[in-house]
Amino acid sequence: MSGLRPFALHRAESVEEASRLVAERGDEAMLYAGGTELLLLLKLGFVRPRWLIDVKRVPGLGEIAARDGDLVIGATVTHRQVERSPVARARCPLVAGVARHVANVRVRSVGTVGGNLAFADPHSDLATLFLAFDARVTLQSAAATRELPLADFVLGSYETARRDEELLTQARLRPWPAGAAGAYVKFGVHERPTLGVAVALFPNGGPGRVGAARVALGCVGPRPERLGRVEDALRGCDPEEIGRRAGELGALAAEQADPADDLHGSAEYKRDMTRVFTERALALAAARMQGRSPDARYPHAVVV
Repeated sequence: MSGLRPFALHRAESVEEASRLVAERGDEAMLYAGGTELLLLLKLGFVRPRWLIDVKRVPGLGEIAARDGDLVIGATVTHRQVERSPVARARCPLVAGVARHVANVRVRSVGTVGGNLAFADPHSDLATLFLAFDARVTLQSAAATRELPLADFVLGSYETARRDEELLTQARLRPWPAGAAGAYVKFGVHERPTLGVAVALFPNGGPGRVGAARVALGCVGPRPERLGRVEDALRGCDPEEIGRRAGELGALAAEQADPADDLHGSAEYKRDMTRVFTERALALAAARMQGRSPDARYPHAVVV
């Protein structure tokens, strides 16, 4: 590990200022918020910027709010803030619960939601979970603002649709309707999970059957993805049927998954883990839809 090379730190006072600075200085400048991922890259010598543009003090980026029916999380909000936020707990309690299990408390106290999404680490809890909330991200520059679905923003491992002069300023999540039930299960012995599965089951106008479902799989491949075939198979099912068919649906998830070999395991291993933990997440969400809270403790797994 090499030492840090000298760099200048500029504290931007607005999105427009940060955008102009990055545009003017090109590849020699990088945006900086929590810095948990960036600091590691700097120490390893993988990036060598001459300027860091600190956006932590930009007004509005550190807020969590309920707005137009959505939960809006500013880019510089930390995982710890999400975990403790009364607004997040009220609007999207699963998000607050998962935030409590991101990495460790040191990372959660410094690392930011915007930095996590913009870095596009393939082993991201938030990028996987947020797909189950139809998340969109806002990208802003000095010249324009645009919004993208998270599914279109994350293109691959460490690759996003963000342009060089743009800042990711917020994520918008659509809270689930009344009567919905869900679960998030992640597996791994390291701070970066080997696998994450998020499930949401929405009632069909009332209790009893699933009208729509969201099943998101992440950390096994280059980017998180929704499992459309599994979602289609869940429509019209009642919770007891989901419990009975959880093994079959887990196998369907494994068929649709696109795992990649890496230090966390082989593609074959991850496909099998996809089957196992999708089955468990579906069974848990179905039980919760019935008002039950079954014991769900698995070795090296976190269940929320």
